[in-house]
Amino acid sequence: MPKSIRSIDSGKLHELRFRLDESITPVGVFVNEPLESVISLSACNALGAVQLHGGEDENYIRCLKKELTIPVIKAFQADSPESIRQAEKSPADLILLDNGAGGTGTVFDWSLLRHIKRPYFLAGGLGPHNLTEAIKTVHPWGVDMSSGVETDGAKDKEKILAAVAAVRRTEA
Repeated sequence: MPKSIRSIDSGKLHELRFRLDESITPVGVFVNEPLESVISLSACNALGAVQLHGGEDENYIRCLKKELTIPVIKAFQADSPESIRQAEKSPADLILLDNGAGGTGTVFDWSLLRHIKRPYFLAGGLGPHNLTEAIKTVHPWGVDMSSGVETDGAKDKEKILAAVAAVRRTEA
């Protein structure tokens, strides 16, 4: 039984990877999966990065990095200066800063990012409507969206295209 409406099995993973343009990096998102499961799915060469959204600790991340040749991204709830400091110390290759309440469409207090020194992905409440502001305000290394580009729980092509256009306009 899938744990999330966005869950897929390894067969679907391979099918999607085959259909995906080679310039796009497929990212596997995992929440509290056993280490062996993440390693096994990553070893099939269908993923270009692993994103961890659960309670995976530093030891878990270090073990994963020893086994994988792809980047490990760890998501953190950005709700205080201390949470930002903890995220900056992570052994993950990249960090993702989120509001912690997935799918609510709410952003967190971006002023918490004033002193961050490490490149990061910004997530939480992002969509075509606020991407330009987010990028110009906090200068993330990258952005991560899910529900902000969905309609009725499914990815919406028009919203995705609008988000990509917003990013490109901001970069210009």
